Amino acid sequence: MTDLLGLLDRIGFPGLKIRQQYTEEEARKLGVVGWVKNTSQGTVTGQVQGPEDKVNAMKSWLTKVGSPSSRIDRTNFSNEKEISKLDFSGFSTRY
Repeated sequence: MTDLLGLLDRIGFPGLKIRQQYTEEEARKLGVVGWVKNTSQGTVTGQVQGPEDKVNAMKSWLTKVGSPSSRIDRTNFSNEKEISKLDFSGFSTRY
């Protein structure tokens, strides 16, 4: 099985911080690993790794659902590539 690396950049949540527990819970539910972090510009950055179908499911959740009370203006996923092994063992919030 080939895993996919996806970098999440600047999901817009102006004036709101992403509620980490919802993102971590969804990542665990879907079976992806990586991290997410709120930026000082009011956006979110992160990295998602796992099987392509699971990474795509997480991207869909981040684009269409997100955490409660969040306002998603746009999403940008970049630097997607196949990787031979995962760099993380779980999904976490960075500060």
